[in-house]
Formats: sequence, structure tokens, C-alpha cells
Amino acid sequence: MAEPDELLFMIDVDDTLLDNDRFAVDLTERLDMAFGKEECERYWRIYDERRESLGYADYLGTLQTFRFQNADEPNLLQMSQFLLDYPFAERLYPHALAVVRHLRVMGGAIVLSDGDIVFQPHKIRRSGLWDAVEGRVLVYLHKERMLDVVQRHFPARRYVMLDDKPHLLAAMKRRLGDQLTTVFVRQGHYAAKAASLEIDPAPDMAVDRIGDLLGFARSDFEASAPALRTGDG
Repeated sequence: MAEPDELLFMIDVDDTLLDNDRFAVDLTERLDMAFGKEECERYWRIYDERRESLGYADYLGTLQTFRFQNADEPNLLQMSQFLLDYPFAERLYPHALAVVRHLRVMGGAIVLSDGDIVFQPHKIRRSGLWDAVEGRVLVYLHKERMLDVVQRHFPARRYVMLDDKPHLLAAMKRRLGDQLTTVFVRQGHYAAKAASLEIDPAPDMAVDRIGDLLGFARSDFEASAPALRTGDG
């Protein structure tokens, strides 16, 4: 077994390091242009149904189902190419890669994401995040339920989780207790929806932008029960 890291940062992808909301806007515009408003809305209805049944975002599977009632094969092929060629590196939030480098100076770092087993790893590679963490990437259906597996793959004395979904952070905190410091990154539509909710336990730290973490030091994450800290700006 690998020697445990003293401190391991586990970093979410969508709306934490990468502006997935912008990707959804671009995809909507492309669908509308290729198929029209009604068909665009049908794509997103299928997407919502599959997300509800599968528990993760399935853009490729949604396109497969979408084709059953749409015979416009050339446009369908162009849509598949759009998804595979999408410039995810251009959708990283400002300073996202610098933050990953900064965290790696302070401890180990991995990408820990929810998603499907094909498109999500593809997105992580195309964005440059795969190389940024030297391939230390885990993708699960429900990462908050996989912490035992995460600990087996990447043992550490203390963990830090960065995510835009505070309910996931709370679920992880309930599992790992004081061994985990949770950092709420208040970006994207999930974070906005959570603003009016009471989360228990509340995140240990919160920042408005991922780039704010460049102002944090290792000592900010090492206390056994850190007080809530909010990033500047």
C-alpha cells in the first residue's frame, strides 16, 4: 500500500473547476440551431429523465435516445462531434489550474467526480485536469458513497473536499467526521439553489470563486475542527 499523504485534496470538476453551466448553454444553442426549439426542449427532457433514473448527467446517452424520434442523421452526427470536440479547456474557471498546482504544493491532490464512465473522463482529459493531477482521477455515480474506496486508493491522514454542492459535502462529513475538511465553492446553479437551504453539517469553509483558494495556506486546512472561513472577494 502507498504511504499515506499527510493531507489529500479531493477536487470536484463540474462548476468547481470547470464552468459546466456554460457548456450547457452552448449545447442548448447548438441543439436549437440544428433541430429547433421544440426538439431542443425534448433533448433536455430526455436528459432530465435519464439523470433522474441513472443518477448522473448522461449527455451521450441522451443523444442516443434523442435520435429515435429524429431522423436528421447529418445533424445528429454533427452533434456527436460537437460533444466530443467541445473545448473544455476554455471552460476552466480563472486560475483553476493554478489552484490545482497550489494545492499540490500543500499536499496530494486528486480529481473526484460524479459522472458516466466515458464522457466525464473525456471531459477531464480535454480540460487539462487529468494531466494537472497526473492521472489521479476517480469518477463514480455517487462519490459520497465511495469514500471507503477512495481511501483505499489514496490513503491520507487528513482529507479536504472541494465541491459546489454543500449537501454532498455534508454527506461526506458525516462519513469521515473530523478527518475531512469541507470547502464549499459557491459557483454554478447548484450552489445558487443551495443558498437558501440549511445544510447540516455546514461546510467548514466557503469561497466565492475557485481562484480564492490561492490565498489559503496549508495551516488553514489542518486544524482538527476548522472554523468557517470565507474567502476574500
